Amino acid sequence: MGDVARIQLRDLCGTRAGDKGDISNVALFAYDEEAYEAIRAEVTADRVKRHVGSLVLGEVRRYEAANVLALNFVMERALGGGGPRSLRSDNLGKTLGGALLRMEIDVPASVAASAPRRRPVVP
Repeated sequence: MGDVARIQLRDLCGTRAGDKGDISNVALFAYDEEAYEAIRAEVTADRVKRHVGSLVLGEVRRYEAANVLALNFVMERALGGGGPRSLRSDNLGKTLGGALLRMEIDVPASVAASAPRRRPVVP
């Protein structure tokens, strides 16, 4: 890959999230094709599952939508049983979208340098 940089997803993409019952749906929309390819290579269903940890008890599946530079993640058993059943203070899918944007990934340095919302990651 050459020179790489660690960057948060929030610097490379936006998100759209929804929920139905105990299932959350989070889509990442890359700002450009280079960012999409970097995200596509790094952000797997397994990595998302590890990143969100105990917030998602079920399976995480990833779907690609290259025509709109997006990855869509469907997360089962993700909302504490759903709105009426959950004891969480904010159990909506948008919460998981915000959490996912804080995931750090390694990307080519050129992709990080051109990220429109670039913020350095503090160790």
